[in-house]
Amino acid sequence: MTRLSVNINKIATLRNSRGGNNPDLIKTALDAERFGAEGITVHPRPDERHIRYEDVRGLKKVLTTEFNIEGNCREQKFVDLVLEVKPAQVTLVPDADNQLTSDHGWDTVVHKNYLAEMVTLFKNAGIRTSIFCNPDVRMVEGAKATGTDRIELYTEAYAKGYKKDPSMAIAPYLEASKKAHELGIGINAGHDLDLHNLNFLVKNIPYLDEVSIGHALICDALYFGLENTIQLYKRKLQQ
Repeated sequence: MTRLSVNINKIATLRNSRGGNNPDLIKTALDAERFGAEGITVHPRPDERHIRYEDVRGLKKVLTTEFNIEGNCREQKFVDLVLEVKPAQVTLVPDADNQLTSDHGWDTVVHKNYLAEMVTLFKNAGIRTSIFCNPDVRMVEGAKATGTDRIELYTEAYAKGYKKDPSMAIAPYLEASKKAHELGIGINAGHDLDLHNLNFLVKNIPYLDEVSIGHALICDALYFGLENTIQLYKRKLQQ
């Protein structure tokens, strides 16, 4: 079954808005694991407006499930942190400076040599690599050429299109995932996935390894509670 990695950036945003340590990020992550999450995802940014670099170090000490760190590998501070912490997985995202949230995947053709260099660096440190990727067969083929272990399909377009025509929305993701599966690349997915669109995605991409979900899951937890919400999402991951 597709694994659920809970992105806890929004917990850090709430904590930072008032200072102090409420909510407790570490406790929330441990509770998410206890409630059934198979992984924890963080996406530190240079301004540390949500996840702080010290959070990443603290999480590494206590997490027992898969730890996934997303971020911009063009930031040397990010690269140094990942090599220091050695998470199970690093997801390379082409964020611009001061970007509110990720909004596009890598052009793996144009940036093939650079990405291959970064993939090699992290894999030599024993860290599984994943490249944030648009649902485009050419980008998947480009990712394969870098030596990456996985891609993470950027699913904002799917989430928007799902409301109008699920079959049309899923089509490019199905083609991209088929190509990745054919090439022997693992497949993750993330961005704007929620309780409404998640099951359709999983049913159509049966070899999806992992989804990373933060914003919608944390919003749902305000109504349903964190434990119940994680279980609701895990049920949606059943094909």
